[in-house]
Amino acid sequence: MRRIDNTSSRQVTFSKRRNGLVKKAKELSILCDAEIGLIIFSSTGKHYDFASTSMESVIERYKGMKEEHNYNVLNPASEIKLMMLFFCIDELIS
Repeated sequence: MRRIDNTSSRQVTFSKRRNGLVKKAKELSILCDAEIGLIIFSSTGKHYDFASTSMESVIERYKGMKEEHNYNVLNPASEIKLMMLFFCIDELIS
C-alpha cells in the first residue's frame, strides 16, 4: 500500500474511505453497544468526527482512563496533538 499521488484521486478516496470508516464506527456502536469517538484529519487539516454519545464524554472517559491506569497509549507526538485537540474542543464548548 502506498500514498495516492494524484491529488483529486486521493481526495475522492479519502472521502469514500472516511464515510466507510464512520459507517463502520456507527455499526460497531449499535451492534456492540460500544462508546465510540472517531476523529479524522484530512491532509488539508480539515477535521471530521463521529461520537456515539458525545465527543466530550468520550474524550473525558479516555482522559480518565489514562489517569486511572497511569499509562500512555499514544506516542509523545500524538499525545501533543491530542492535547491540542482537547484545548480546541474546550474552547468550542466554552
